[in-house]
Amino acid sequence: MTEVVPNFSWSFYFTKEELFMHIPDGYLSPQTDAVLGLISASVLAAAAKKTSKTFSAKNIPLLSIGAAFSFTIMMFNVPIPDGTTAHAIGGSLLAILFGPWTAAIGVTIALVIQAIFFGDGGILALGANIFNMGIILPFVSYAIFSIIAGKSEISSKRRWIGAAIAGYIGLTVAAVSAGTEFGLQPLLFHSANGTHSIARTG
Repeated sequence: MTEVVPNFSWSFYFTKEELFMHIPDGYLSPQTDAVLGLISASVLAAAAKKTSKTFSAKNIPLLSIGAAFSFTIMMFNVPIPDGTTAHAIGGSLLAILFGPWTAAIGVTIALVIQAIFFGDGGILALGANIFNMGIILPFVSYAIFSIIAGKSEISSKRRWIGAAIAGYIGLTVAAVSAGTEFGLQPLLFHSANGTHSIARTG
């Protein structure tokens, strides 16, 4: 007789109507959490180093306001391709105002507060959430904005249009990243502890 240990169900954390970008604990394998956590920690360390050299101390209150804005705006959903929605993040605006490195820190502050005090997103999955929303989104948005706006005047319509397009594309790419992480789990792992299923005979 062969007994197969039941597999953990790696359910996608989204429906056709809504993609939840705050990944809870247990939806990604420990290995995936660890890898994304290391990547996020490395980028944030570089961000802290760069920000300390370029970000003026008098602008710290503005960064705090930006983090609070990011925290608040995450309550609102935005339609993205394929008929789903993702919540707004605010990282694009922070990236345009302060640069992507500073934006990464601002969004990370909001994500840490949400995970620890409100249970919005897992503690172990915090690195993955930071990677998607605090790193991918601001850097993609800033790159798109820079391409569209170029060196145009501050009052130019190119900047307004560039900001809108950059924000939408950045949010969509971050959502795709989260969806890809979910989708890879059943291909790589088949049990709750992040390993392949085990068959017992007896």
